[in-house]
Amino acid sequence: MTAIGILGSAGKMGQAIAAAVPDLGGTVAGGIDAGADRAALAALAERADVLVDFSSPSALAANLAAARTAGTPILIGTTGLSAAHHAFVKEAASEIAVLQTGNVSLGVTLLAKLVREAAGRLGSDWDIEIVEMHHRHKVDAPSGTALLLAEAAATGRGIALSEAKVTDRAGLTGARSEGTIGMASLRGGSVAGDHMVVFAGEGERVEIGHRAENRAIFARGAVTAALWLAGKPAGSYTMAEVLGV
Repeated sequence: MTAIGILGSAGKMGQAIAAAVPDLGGTVAGGIDAGADRAALAALAERADVLVDFSSPSALAANLAAARTAGTPILIGTTGLSAAHHAFVKEAASEIAVLQTGNVSLGVTLLAKLVREAAGRLGSDWDIEIVEMHHRHKVDAPSGTALLLAEAAATGRGIALSEAKVTDRAGLTGARSEGTIGMASLRGGSVAGDHMVVFAGEGERVEIGHRAENRAIFARGAVTAALWLAGKPAGSYTMAEVLGV
C-alpha cells in the first residue's frame, strides 16, 4: 500500500487526513509538525511514497527541500503562499512530482472547470464576483479556493488575474470597471468553507457555488490526490488531472 507522510500532522487537517488514509487504501508513514528537526523531516521523506503538506507557508521551503533530496512526490495544500513560495514550488517540480492547489475538494475541482467554461462563454459585459466564507480562525484572505476560482475565471476570459482581481473595495471606489473579477471574504463561526461565483449580466445572474460541510471532504480529496500522485514522474500536476476533467 502507498505510504503517505503528513506534514502538519497535529493540525486539524493533518488529523483528518490521517483518519481518511486507511479507508482509501493507504497507510500513514508518519507525521511531523512545527519544531521538528531536519533529520526527522528527512527521515519521513525517505520512508514515505508521497508527502502531503498542510503545515504553514514558513515551513514550505524546508519541506520541498526534503522532498527533493528524497525524490518523493509532494502534494501541497497549504494556503497563503507568496510569489516566492510559488517559485520554490516551480523549481521543485523540475525534480519531483508536485501538486499544489488552493483546494483539494473534488467538488471544488469540478466547480473550477464550470467557472472556467462559463467565463469563456459569457462576454466581458457579465461581471464576475466571488464570495467566500470561512470559520473565524482562518488567517488568510481571500481564501486559496477563491483565488483558484478567480484564476479559473481569468483563464476562461483569456486575461491575467493579477490585472483583473479586485479585493479591497472600501469607501468611494467609483463604478465597477468592466472585466474585473471581484472577491469578498467573510469570516465567522465554524464554517468549513462556502464559495459562490456570481456572473451578473444585464437583468440576469448565473450563480455557481460549493459548500463544504466538514473537513472530511478535504481530507478524502487530499488522500485521493496523494495516492494518484505517488509514483508520478517529475512535473507540476493539478487536481483537475486527478479528477480527469
